[in-house]
Order: sequence, then C-alpha cells, then structure tokens
Amino acid sequence: MTDKPKQWFGVDRYSWYALSVLVVVYIINFVDRQLLTILAVDIKHDLGISDAQFGFLYGTAFGVFYALFGIPLGKLADRAVRTRVLAVGLALWSTMTALSGLSRGFWQLGFARIGVGVGEATAGPCSYSLLSDYFPAHRRATAVAIFSSGIYLGGGFSLYIGTTIAGGWNHAFLLGERPFGLAGWQAAFLAVGLPGLLLALWVRSLREPLRGRFEVAPLDGAEPPETQPATAAAFVRDLAAIVPPFTLLAAARRGTRAMLGNLGIAAAISAVGAVLSVLIGDPVQWIALGIGTYAIASWAVALRHDDLQAFKVIWASKAVVGLNLGYGLMCVITYANSAFGPSLVMREFGASAGAVALIVGGSAALGGALGVIAGGAIGDRLAGDRYHSRRILVVTVSLLASLVPNCIMLATHSVMVVYFCVFPMWFLASCALGGAAGTIVNIVPAVTRATATAAFFLFATMIGLALGPYAAGKISGAFGANLRIGLAGILVVVPFALVALEVCRRDLIRRERA
Repeated sequence: MTDKPKQWFGVDRYSWYALSVLVVVYIINFVDRQLLTILAVDIKHDLGISDAQFGFLYGTAFGVFYALFGIPLGKLADRAVRTRVLAVGLALWSTMTALSGLSRGFWQLGFARIGVGVGEATAGPCSYSLLSDYFPAHRRATAVAIFSSGIYLGGGFSLYIGTTIAGGWNHAFLLGERPFGLAGWQAAFLAVGLPGLLLALWVRSLREPLRGRFEVAPLDGAEPPETQPATAAAFVRDLAAIVPPFTLLAAARRGTRAMLGNLGIAAAISAVGAVLSVLIGDPVQWIALGIGTYAIASWAVALRHDDLQAFKVIWASKAVVGLNLGYGLMCVITYANSAFGPSLVMREFGASAGAVALIVGGSAALGGALGVIAGGAIGDRLAGDRYHSRRILVVTVSLLASLVPNCIMLATHSVMVVYFCVFPMWFLASCALGGAAGTIVNIVPAVTRATATAAFFLFATMIGLALGPYAAGKISGAFGANLRIGLAGILVVVPFALVALEVCRRDLIRRERA
C-alpha cells in the first residue's frame, strides 16, 4: 500500500516547497522591477530626465509591454508546461535587467525596461495557475497571498540592495577609475540581474502538477472549455491577436468587416492620443499607452471570434471586469507611491538614501508581506469554497482604511510621522491584493485561469502602472516638482474603484444565489 505524502495544514509538503520557490521568483521579479526607484536620483542626474520621464520609464515603458505579452503568455501557460514557460521568462527578464546597467541614455534604458516587462509577464499567470493546482480551493487564496508577499519583500529589498551596491561601488571607485566607466546605479542593475539565470534552472526543476486536479464546478454552472494543445502556431496566433501591427493582419483574416473595424479602433485611439499629446505633452507616453489600448481592444474582439468561452469568462462577466477595473484603479495609487515614495522622503525631508532604504523599504516590505497574507487568509475564512463576494469586502475595506495613513503621510511635515505611517499604509493596501487575487483564481475555470490572471494583471498594469507613476510625476512637475501634490492628485480614482468593486460584489452574490 502506497504511503500518502506527508502534509502540512492538509496540503502535501511538496506544494509548500514549490510555493517557497515561487515566492523567491516573485521577490527577484520585484527587485528587478523596483530597483529603479531607489536609484532615481542618480539615474535622473546622469541621464538628464524629468519626473514625468522617470514615471514613463518606471511605469509605461515597462507596463504596456508587460500587459501586451501577458495575454499570449498567459494563454501559452494554459496549454504548455508552466514551469518551462516561467523559467524562460525569468531568464529573459534577468538578462534585460542586467542590460539596464549598460544603458547610456533615456532610450536605451527604455528599451531595456520593455524587455524586463516582456519577461516578467510570465510570472503572474504561470505562478497563479501552478498554485491553483498545488493547493485546494480552501487554501488557494492563502497560497496566492503568500506568493504575492514577494511583491513587497522584493520591493523593500530592492531599496536596500540598490543603495548598498551603488553606494559601495561609488565609494570604492573614483569617477575616473570606475571599471568600464560604470556608475554605481549601473553596477547595481548588473549585480541583481545575473543571478536570475541560475534561479531559472531551479524553477525548471519543479514538478508540473495535474491541471485542474482540485477543480469544482464554476459558480454559474457553465461547462469549462476544453484545454487546447500547446503549439508554436497557436502561440504565434495569440501574439498576432494582441501585438501590433500583426493585429491588423489577424483581423484581415477574419474578413473585410473585421479589418475595417480594427482600422476604426486604431484611428479613434490615434485621434485621442494626438489630442492628449497636444494638450498635455509627452507624446511618447500617449503613443505607448495608445498602442497598448489598441492592442487590448484588438485582443478582446479577436477573443470573441476565436474563443467565445474565454471571452465570456474575461470580458462578459461583470464580476471579473468589475474586479479587474476596481483593482486596476487601486493600483494607480500603489504604483505611484512605489515609484515616488522614496523620492518624496528624500526630497521633502532630506533623508539619506540609506535611511529610506532601511526604514521606508523595510517597513513597506514587512507591512506589504504581512498584509497580503492577512488579506488572503481573511478572504479564505470568510468565503470558504463558494461565497467569494465576501472577499470583495476585504478589498473594499482595505482600500478605504489605507487612505488614512496615506493622507497623513502627504499632509505631515514630520519625517517621524511618515516613518510610522509606512507600515500601516502598505499593510492595508496589500490586504486588498490578497482579497482580489484570491477572488480571481476562484471564480474562473481551471483551463482559462492563467489567461484570466493575465487579464487581471493587464488591468492592474495598463491602468495602475502605465498611468499612476506618470500622472503623479506630471502633476508634480506642474506644481514645481511637488511630489506631495502629485501623489495627492491621483486619489481622485478612489470613488471609481469603489463603484467597480461594488459591481463585482453584486454579480458574485447573484451567482452564489443561483
């Protein structure tokens, strides 16, 4: 008789081991992503860029391509060996992070950030899908929340490692003696990027779990779509559905009417982008955002034609769209604070980079990591296996509560008050992520979970990351580089986020009662 595998908390130990590996991956993911923030002063000085341009590099350049490639890579993860897809993505974004350290200008760093975004687009969809098959439904949100703690651990650790490497490098080498002429911030990118190549081999060694092994019927009783085979042709077709200019060719294959409709979408978005460029400036921001918006619209139309079941799951569900939109608007606030929070403390209060890395980075990392786990665990306790509408209450309450320390930080003139507010702000804000992530992985079928997760990240990225840092930087610049006003101005999104989340909650209640 075969012995049952040893378990912890009702889940076999290997699943917990796999979770620990994926947490390390996510920590590296956000170290590579967030390193830019603590090095902002040196990067802006050496490359001669403004707050708005920095917001573009941090948010838009990364975010648009992260979102674009997240969809076809998510669909690939729904068909292929997920550990393999994740390992390749990790190797790519690590290489591009290292190449960021070789940048000599704004455009070179921008292209490197695009590469980081493409590689990191594999992390969320693959990991969420894997964890949903490593853990049963009643432990799933907790597992996803523990995994998501890597966001805050990585973000906080990036501040420490960035200042340590850059400061040590600049101290060790005088300006004329630096090896290969590299500045400290460039050395930091190289140092954190290269180890990811070794981590990719570790990820590839993970066992691929049976897809959907803990699955129960969806809330609405619909039959889940059949899994499609992973082929190179299918991946290319998925790329063509969302990556311009191939989107136009994909539309043309569906007929003249589809092609004309696609051209109409492109023309309308181009017109809006042109107007915004004239009124606001920064055409590169609106070109990039326009490309992303056009790509998403093209993908939605193509998905309705090619995969109606997946379209219904992602675009025709009020619950999914409401959750994605509501959480995406919340990310405007969190990503803007991630981008400019360290700069605010250094600029407004004269704090050193080392102090910001230790106190702000440490508090944000601890608060965020504990908060996202708490949000996931509370959501699991309230929702059980069916009542997922209760998870949305966790998201909404967390959002509202996080505004209190956030507003205090923006109003105070005491650096000590700022330091004391960092932990509760990030704890409460990350509770919302725990609830939101736990919702999305539980309300969609297993065979579309990676794609639906990619759409979840798409909204968070295209709304939160591509707009939040840029908008905060632009508002700041309009008021004489005043980051307080910049970060306060983006709070206008809160009412819209609450409305979207309420739409989601009510639709889930309807489905639960059916």
